[in-house]
Order: sequence, then C-alpha cells, then structure tokens
Amino acid sequence: MNSSAYSRTITLPTAIREQAAQHLEQAVRRSIDGAAAPCRAFRAADGDDPVFSVPVIEQAAGCLLVLAADSAQSLRPSALRALIGVALHLRDAAEAVRRPALVTPAW
Repeated sequence: MNSSAYSRTITLPTAIREQAAQHLEQAVRRSIDGAAAPCRAFRAADGDDPVFSVPVIEQAAGCLLVLAADSAQSLRPSALRALIGVALHLRDAAEAVRRPALVTPAW
C-alpha cells in the first residue's frame, strides 16, 4: 500500500468550515487540548470548499465533541445540537475517507 490514510484530504463546504472555526475558537478559549491547531487551519482556509487533511478533521471533531460535553449544561439545546451536528459532520467525513470501499461480491 503506497498511500497512507494520513495523506488523504477532505473538501469541506464553506458553511461547515465557518461553523467549525467558530466552535473551535470557543474550544481554544476554554483551553480544550488540541483545539488550537485545527482552529488555525480552519481560519487560514480560503475560498469555496477548502481542503483539509484527515487528521486535522479528526482532531477538530474530537475537540468539538469535548467542547459539547464541557458546555452541555450552559448551552441552549439548539446551540448544543448545532455544535454536535458540526462535530458529527466532521467525524463522518473523516470516517468515510478512512473506510475501505465496499466491494460487491460476484455472484
């Protein structure tokens, strides 16, 4: 196998990137470990549908889930759902890249 899973990239819609960047800034303010690097990457991305490496997406998703757990008691339910929704979108995107393609058996 020549290509590593860590060399793969994910293209995110601008709206998701902007939402994630806002939440990651909150995570940085709350001193959640590992939030600074993906926050910088998301803020530095330019243009429509920026591209990110899978590890950055995974790290961002993890930080957002920690933020959701830490702030669950203080957020409105709709804000908490939005935060979790962005985190799960990032996590699902990373899992889709890492998951091997399904091969249909020949019958």
